[in-house]
Amino acid sequence: MTLLLPVLGDQLNPALASLRGVAREAAVVLMAEVDEEATYVPHHRQKLVLVFSAMRHFAEELRAAGWRVDYRRLDAPDHRGSLTAEVAAAARRHGATRIRATLAAEHRVIAHQGRWAEAAGIPCDLLEDDRFFVAPSAFAAWARGRRRLRMEDFYRWQRQETGILMEAGTPRGGRWNFDRENRKPLPAGLVPPEPPRFAPDAITREVIAMVEDRFPDHFGTTHRFAWPVTRRDALVALDRFVAERLPLFGDYQDALSHSHETLFHSLLSTSINLGLILPREAVAAAEAALDAGSAPVHAVEGFIRQILGWREYVRGIYFAEGEAYVRRNALGAVRPLPRFYWSGESGMACLDRAVAQTRDLAYAHHIQRLMVLGNFALLAGIDPFEVHLWFLVVYADAYEWVEAPNVIGMSQYADDGLLGSKPYAASGAYIDRMGDHCRHCRYDVKARLGPKACPFNLLYWDFLARNEPRLASNQRLWQPYATWRRFDAARRAAIRAEAGRFLDSLA
Repeated sequence: MTLLLPVLGDQLNPALASLRGVAREAAVVLMAEVDEEATYVPHHRQKLVLVFSAMRHFAEELRAAGWRVDYRRLDAPDHRGSLTAEVAAAARRHGATRIRATLAAEHRVIAHQGRWAEAAGIPCDLLEDDRFFVAPSAFAAWARGRRRLRMEDFYRWQRQETGILMEAGTPRGGRWNFDRENRKPLPAGLVPPEPPRFAPDAITREVIAMVEDRFPDHFGTTHRFAWPVTRRDALVALDRFVAERLPLFGDYQDALSHSHETLFHSLLSTSINLGLILPREAVAAAEAALDAGSAPVHAVEGFIRQILGWREYVRGIYFAEGEAYVRRNALGAVRPLPRFYWSGESGMACLDRAVAQTRDLAYAHHIQRLMVLGNFALLAGIDPFEVHLWFLVVYADAYEWVEAPNVIGMSQYADDGLLGSKPYAASGAYIDRMGDHCRHCRYDVKARLGPKACPFNLLYWDFLARNEPRLASNQRLWQPYATWRRFDAARRAAIRAEAGRFLDSLA
């Protein structure tokens, strides 16, 4: 009697549901690098290195803990191209009588898991992934009958359910949300601490060589690869963030900088999404800093809101809305993605800096993603499915369950306000207020018309005009629409004409 335990590349934690309570002498853990997962989109090369190296390190950790591990490398001569084929072959190879696995995080992979029993000819048990705070069924129960599904409502519910950042039934610090304290630009002279970088070891260097050889046409570079690929290093990264950057994270989490790539951000999303760190561990470490007086409440709450609030909420939306969600296009945007999203040669300093950083690190912080890269795509009317695919390709922490609601819903407003109460559209004034990119740009952020006018300015007003029939009734947009209507007819026509010429120049 042998139990086959397939472990996926984003399930790299010894506390995984399918590994708990299993007699190790009667089980085989299967881990497989497969072309199907590496190429369903052409992932950034650092994403491939990260996942494959973390998988190989986790396999070694399981072996050291007494597990029998069948590890299938991508470059093995008898490599099979799909997870289902690897599971079926492993079941035959080991004489397995049953499969036990933790449910995948994405619709596509869940569909593969649904075929494992038939392919292997043995029963397959799929267990809920309880690394998350909220199961999809619990989210569905919370959502049932609600007129709106807002993150803030969900977040307050989770705070009350878990007791996190709560004292005697009330929020710590006297408020649920300190977002107003999280919007400061980076002051001149303040240099954020560098996050820890983890030099590639022999396993990672071997993976880098394989990725460079097999995926030379994929976006990005690997020469600056320094992500944690083991649980030990991921916990070091968590400790360093809490000690060095969390205290000022709350103040500057929305800041933009031309000189500093990571500011005070945690860079923990890759480790949490892989399973190297559990969300509860990250939340507990931040709350412990508040208890110790080493980080202020607005910083700790802002960080915890991203994990307990936003991360869990978008996962709930992903499962509640189903596979068709990524094809939503409420604003009818059809323009193709411009080439400069790959080349970083738009001439807009903020956008080009974000693309270059994305190429080199497979990382950009959330304001670069939302208010620069996403904002431009929204204003320009780029097809949201193309935007979704780009974000899925280029970031090391991108998995469809977390990426799609952030892009389709929050960034592109393609779900018609299901996720966000208004489009996250902004002119160049926002980018100028939050950072220093504009002083490095060939465009003039103060100019509203003419060849030097910041494209964000032109496109912002054109976006509002273009979508007025659908958006004018949105209460959160009454002020910008009132401003637009105060422009005289000649000015409105000039703005729209220049915006049209700019859009026609995109390729």
